[in-house]
Parts: sequence; C-alpha cells; structure tokens
Amino acid sequence: MTDNHQQRTEYDMQQDLQLQSLYKTQDDIWRVFRIMAEFVEGFTLMSKQKNLVSVFGSARMNPDTKYYQMAVQVARELVKQGFNVLTGGGPGIMEAANKGAQEQNGNSVGAAIELPHEESANKYIDRGRLQTFRHFFVRKVMFVKYAHGFVVMPGGFGTLDELFEAITLVQTRKTQTFPIVLMGVDYWQGLVDWIKNKMLAEKMISPSDIELFYVTDDPVEAASLIANFYKKHAVVTNF
Repeated sequence: MTDNHQQRTEYDMQQDLQLQSLYKTQDDIWRVFRIMAEFVEGFTLMSKQKNLVSVFGSARMNPDTKYYQMAVQVARELVKQGFNVLTGGGPGIMEAANKGAQEQNGNSVGAAIELPHEESANKYIDRGRLQTFRHFFVRKVMFVKYAHGFVVMPGGFGTLDELFEAITLVQTRKTQTFPIVLMGVDYWQGLVDWIKNKMLAEKMISPSDIELFYVTDDPVEAASLIANFYKKHAVVTNF
C-alpha cells in the first residue's frame, strides 16, 4: 500500500466519523422537536380539564378482583366530591377508575403510553379526553402538573415509579404539596413498614416525610382526604 493510498484511507475514515457524528446530532435535534410536540399536545388537552385526581395501579388487575372494584368505587367517590379522574388510559385499575368516573357522571380522562404488545386505551375514557404519549417522562409531567391529588392502588414498577416521583417532588418542593393516598392496606403495609423501619430509622428521610402520604382501604375516606385538603388550600396546577 502506497503512502498516498494509506493517507487517503485515513482521511476517508475521519470523514465517515464526522458524518456519523453529524447524523447523530441531527437525530437528537429532531427528537427534541418531537418531545416538544408531545408537551404541546398534552398541555393543550390537559389545560382544558378541571379538578383532576390521578389514579394509578396495575394494568393486570381483572374486574373480579377486590382492587378493581375498589378503584371503581374511589373514582365514584371522587366525582361526588367534585373531582374528575385522570388515569394512564389502559386496562386493569386504570379502566376501573375511568369506569367509576363515567358511571358517576364525572369527566374521565386518559393519558396513555405507546408500548409494544399492550392493549389499546380502555373504553371508559370520554370522547376527546384521551392523549397518547411516546415518552414516559412527558406523560408523567401531565399526571403531576394537572392533578390535584394522587390515588395509588396496588401495582408494579410503573405504579411505584409514579408514587415515588410524586413524593420526591413534594418533599423537595419542586411542586406544590398535594394529597397522596395509597389504597390497599395489606398490599402497601410491607413497603410502609420498610420506609419507617429502614429509611426513617437510618435517617435517610425526615420524620415529616412520613406525613407526605396516607394509607386507607376506604374509598370514601380516600376521597374525603383529598376534598378536605382543598378546604384549606387553593386548587391550582403544579410547577
């Protein structure tokens, strides 16, 4: 191989690397615009909703389970107290909460997520009140910004993600304080005990942090906790 040919090969390789870097930068820039578009669409829909409470829980919960029925009932009680319901729009607990809101003639809103091999949005979301998101973090902003309370039913990793996101935002005052209610005492008791006996005992959190959430099995109590909170606080969007 001649020196000129070797130099040409090295130059071509450098050019290829520069082009790859340029393409990656362009992809990231377009990704920013796609994310912005999701925020705009979400804000446009959610800003038209009133007195929302976000209800979270497992998509795997069947209608014949006690937690599905509990979610239906707590949604009804929330509507009786003047609130409307926002869920992740899917099956299970989300479907139950949307169903309860509709049955009580409240607004039933959904913020769904695009996932492979997942069911489409449930049938209990009001017409014109469903938004589907590609990015989890954009969707989470909608849940917190436009919700005046969280009701957290039994669920998996996604439910825990939403729960601790909310607690962290309130704890660090990145958002205004709002009521967070865990429903299903048997399900949550082990986690609550660990928070108290490990996190608090080893001073990873402050004693006041335990007061950032409530635990109950009673749908009436859950709705009343949120309603009573707003007898003392203004109802405003967060952030």
